[in-house]
Amino acid sequence: MFNKILIANRGEIALRIQRACREMGIKTVAVYSTADRDLKHVLLADESVCIGPAAASGSYLNMAAIISAAEVTQADAIHPGYGFLSENADFAESVEKSGFVFIGPRSETIRLMGGKTSAKAEMIAAGVPCVPGSDGVLPDDEAKCREIAQKVGYPVLIKAAAGGGGRGMHVVREEAELINKIQLARTEALNAFKDGSVFLEKFLEEPRHIEIQVLADGHGNCVHLGERDCSMQRRNQKVIEESPAPGITAAQRAEIGALCVEACKRIGYRGAGTMEFLYAKGRFYFIEMNTRIQVEHPVTELVTGVDLIQAQIRIAQGETLWIDQNQVNPRGHAIECRINAENPKTFVPSPGEIKRYHVPGGPGVRIDSHCYAGYRVPPNYDSMIGKLITYGVTRESAMARMRIALSEMAIDGIQTNIPLQRRILDDATFVAGEHHIHYLGQMLERGEG
Repeated sequence: MFNKILIANRGEIALRIQRACREMGIKTVAVYSTADRDLKHVLLADESVCIGPAAASGSYLNMAAIISAAEVTQADAIHPGYGFLSENADFAESVEKSGFVFIGPRSETIRLMGGKTSAKAEMIAAGVPCVPGSDGVLPDDEAKCREIAQKVGYPVLIKAAAGGGGRGMHVVREEAELINKIQLARTEALNAFKDGSVFLEKFLEEPRHIEIQVLADGHGNCVHLGERDCSMQRRNQKVIEESPAPGITAAQRAEIGALCVEACKRIGYRGAGTMEFLYAKGRFYFIEMNTRIQVEHPVTELVTGVDLIQAQIRIAQGETLWIDQNQVNPRGHAIECRINAENPKTFVPSPGEIKRYHVPGGPGVRIDSHCYAGYRVPPNYDSMIGKLITYGVTRESAMARMRIALSEMAIDGIQTNIPLQRRILDDATFVAGEHHIHYLGQMLERGEG
């Protein structure tokens, strides 16, 4: 059993990890930037260490400072949360070489699955269905790029081989714009990820985004915990997530889940991970794997009863998996709304002091947030300030509880996207479960948001 874990993150996920540790009797070390000294988990931690200035590059992305904090506090392990250094193979390797346990996959696994082209090749070898596209990164030869695109068939999607979040991603509908879009994607990818490599895939017009949660112990044991639907997105950023996904049958879940489990065994995966797919016309197409905990993990926790953060910690301690696939029986339905500090129409971030903060309650309502009245939202980081999650026996009851919860939630002093979330929960297409990854963007373009 670990005695002390350093939490290399901030905000709601840092508080979530801390709560899991406290429940397990494990001490916590909070690291924080100068902008975050008043974060809730910092105030509640057994020990806290300031690791740098407000800019993430000097604090939450400062590997040396984080590892030094682990050394001076004599921590046993480091939990990276999500974002920042959570999928940085060099960081994972440095943590292990410094004598600490990295709560996540091995560094070589992060490297393998962090590159979209290498991950896709591995999944193809494992028999997991993938979106048709180029074999690896696109060459510099323009004629060959045109030949590849013609073979795949327009429209195609140019994507950065490293990174994510929609950067370095462009749709090409005709050959005349192909080369310009490739060059633009390469420039964006180089600036964002220091890697200008891009590849090409068939562009699916109206797919859904379905992801499979997996747990593997690194000893050859692995289970999947069902799927989540993350199709309600704006500019490739998820807004609402739910589990299970509307319209996915038990047979489909078992089939794609089994493929994911076998793929994880093949690569010797360790920890919690997520296989992400596009789903169109009854077929799944692998797009990438996230080798960390996901923002939307609470919906899976509510329908399966599995604490994913505690599972990560137990696996990192070397435990063999304590459940088998027959013991995973998802029940009911859960929905998560991301609460962001931003203008609900322009999406401009809205940092500042929260004057009033009232969270909803009642049966089946969960709020994961680090905020409180008097807390000042800094302008330096992602605008998400919390996650509102509801659970019900059916999707309809979970949605009803979410509508009530959104109506009760009050945050004054800053702007939030709560009005947009309310609008989505009343949208007929969303209620019917017929939305896709481009639907919200189209809705906003029509002025319906």
